[in-house]
Amino acid sequence: MTQDKKAAPDNTAVRTALWRALHVQLDAAPHIIEDEIGLKLVAPDEDWQQRPDMHPDFTKRLRASMVARARFIEDMVQEQYKLGIRQYVILGAGLDTFAQRQPGIASQLQVFEIDQPGTQMWKQQRLKDLGFGLPEWLHFVSVNFEVSSWWEQLINAGFDTSKPAVVACTGVTLYLTREAVLDTLRQIATLAPGSKLAMTFYLPADLMEEEDKPLQQISEKGARAASTPFISFFSPEEMLALAQEAGFKEAEIVSSRNIAGRYFTGRTDGFSPASGEEFLVAGIV
Repeated sequence: MTQDKKAAPDNTAVRTALWRALHVQLDAAPHIIEDEIGLKLVAPDEDWQQRPDMHPDFTKRLRASMVARARFIEDMVQEQYKLGIRQYVILGAGLDTFAQRQPGIASQLQVFEIDQPGTQMWKQQRLKDLGFGLPEWLHFVSVNFEVSSWWEQLINAGFDTSKPAVVACTGVTLYLTREAVLDTLRQIATLAPGSKLAMTFYLPADLMEEEDKPLQQISEKGARAASTPFISFFSPEEMLALAQEAGFKEAEIVSSRNIAGRYFTGRTDGFSPASGEEFLVAGIV
């Protein structure tokens, strides 16, 4: 495979893709989401499951959070599709594979994947190499967030501001300042009426369950070492206040407990999401 030297996937995106594959390969059925396409994209060495960040037990709760996050978003997309929404924006798309796994519904939408240029260049080439191709309804919106506006680039890619959209922003706020999160919310709040947002945010350590705190400390240390430090943590009340300040009239918090009750009830294998990540769900009326 020939790739531009600058084209490479973000480490966090790779880890998320591998955790989703690990879920299918190691965790008991029923699976929260079935996604091994990300594994095909990454094409890691045969011993990838031996990576420290793939430890089946130590990372179990984080892995559960990742697959539950993806399931929640895709359920929302399907719900909004039934209500007539035909635009889907993924802020910080990484190696998302919705378009490849769900072509039946995805092909009825205009899907806009927004991320850094290096990750997107690499991903597009891998999709071609694997035979998935780049359908006309799938738009890659490459943005260097430090120097350009994702909103302007989204419009340039063909996004219709007069029509509603469902917007997913997962695993992003942790790396942004409070001001950047607020600016993002303000921009999304200008979307057409009927639009829907689902954005994850991360709780401060003192609001997490005790069993999740050690892994969070390790994650923070690893993020600093990778030059992608964690910046922002919010309580649910702080996140709702941000949404209100940004102009949303309808907003609610979907907690990790809510997610556990929705997707993990009745499991006997102890597979359940960590307590650190929650959802802000907001609508535009």
